[in-house]
Amino acid sequence: MDMTVRPRRLRGSETLRKMVRETRVDPASLIYPMFVMDGVNKVEEISALPGQNRYTVDRMGEELERLNAAGVKSVMLFGIPEHKDEVGSQAYAADGIVQRALRKARELDPELYLITDVCMCEYTSHGHCGVLCGHDVDNDATLELLAKTALSHVEAGADMVAPSDMMDGRIRAIRECLDAHGHTGTPIMSYAVKFASSFYGPFREAAGSAPSFGDRKSYQMDFHNRREALKEAFLDVEEGADIIMVKPAMSYLDLVREVRDAVDLPVAAYSVSGEYAMVKAAAANGWIDEEKIVCEMAVAAFRAGTDIYITYYAKELAKYMREGKLG
Repeated sequence: MDMTVRPRRLRGSETLRKMVRETRVDPASLIYPMFVMDGVNKVEEISALPGQNRYTVDRMGEELERLNAAGVKSVMLFGIPEHKDEVGSQAYAADGIVQRALRKARELDPELYLITDVCMCEYTSHGHCGVLCGHDVDNDATLELLAKTALSHVEAGADMVAPSDMMDGRIRAIRECLDAHGHTGTPIMSYAVKFASSFYGPFREAAGSAPSFGDRKSYQMDFHNRREALKEAFLDVEEGADIIMVKPAMSYLDLVREVRDAVDLPVAAYSVSGEYAMVKAAAANGWIDEEKIVCEMAVAAFRAGTDIYITYYAKELAKYMREGKLG
């Protein structure tokens, strides 16, 4: 048989396979989601996310030390306030949980890159991502509060803000607010393509952010839609986003690729709580090799076009990268 082209020629040894590998990864691309809560001297295990905890500000340094030792340099903070109200006032309070955590993190590790989730759901008594008008989320009334929240985070020390609420026009509102207060250099990572997904269940337990009525389908995207994903991405680019995120990651890698091909900005993918919990549960039962699955999922996201990977496995992935297990 005469075969001029033999793809197997480039698969003959580990050295050669690594030499021609198309997808390469680096710990600098990882962001670790971290939960901070009101209170004193507490670390609470999150039952739906084995291995993940909530930390009070005075105890968060323990996890920051572990992240630093692992080589993870970027953290995204999610706040869990003791008190909630109809307008989520603790989201933008100067002494709110995220604002205090930012100041403490900056004190403990000046080199850590601090990103904050900007949303209302953890702070509202009803659990929705904005203020209500009856039983509907009032899009335009929410924009001012989101901008106030983002500004309060930056003034407390955030390096980047990441609005996840999915209100129309929130990127422009935040950009204009930050610019007006002299923060023209602060980037915005937009949860631009965020679907109404069942993969968020464990996070809602972790953050206490489940809506008290209804659902979020009137503002988060219908997972049946592809063209709408690109529409949302383009709108946020026009409004001043600096990074475009697709969330969730694992089941939406087709859209990671489409967004990557369509926009010139960096693309992030969030490997969400449900993805993490499924891997943990299957591994605990001995059904999968956790390390290999985690590496495969991450490489799949990067192969699809992800530049930035937000994951609860950030510490482990940084280790696997150093060990050459991801390429």
